[in-house]
Amino acid sequence: MENKKKTVLITGATSGIGYELAKIFAKEGYNLIIVARNSQVLEARAREFANYNVDIFPIVKDLFETNAASDVYSEIKEKGLTVDILVNDAGQGVYGPLTETDLQRQLQIIQLNVNSLTVLTYLFLKDMLARNEGKILQLGSIVSEVPAPLQSVYGGTKAYVLSFSEAIRNEVKDTNITVTVL
Repeated sequence: MENKKKTVLITGATSGIGYELAKIFAKEGYNLIIVARNSQVLEARAREFANYNVDIFPIVKDLFETNAASDVYSEIKEKGLTVDILVNDAGQGVYGPLTETDLQRQLQIIQLNVNSLTVLTYLFLKDMLARNEGKILQLGSIVSEVPAPLQSVYGGTKAYVLSFSEAIRNEVKDTNITVTVL
């Protein structure tokens, strides 16, 4: 159980890929910090993951909100936790022609998929650089490499995730930090 001392922060850990990744990390003995906006589902997942005999730290935050990512970082620091692996999974999209979708919803998607991911990456990468150790996994998409009609904002945000992550990977190439896009 060498991983028992390692902690993984996973956003969007209550459903989809984030949920599946959280299960894998828990099975492998990693402690989990799981972030989601629905407190009931988050608490249910925390109870489920605790069955793997790892420490679970649920944080209820809506990463659609402007300061939420910084608040997550502050809360983790206040608890004295070290994030060894950051998994930026939280993300959403809207389907339909751009001008037929709700502009405010599209801006929220940008906040979640780009701004929150950038803030979390920035803050935790600084900590990882100070330790010269860490891993970052960003959730991308096939639409990061091809145009996505009827998903233009989602595709644009995922293209950002890919480009941003590849640039950071280059910046940390001479360290013990890895940056990967799934």
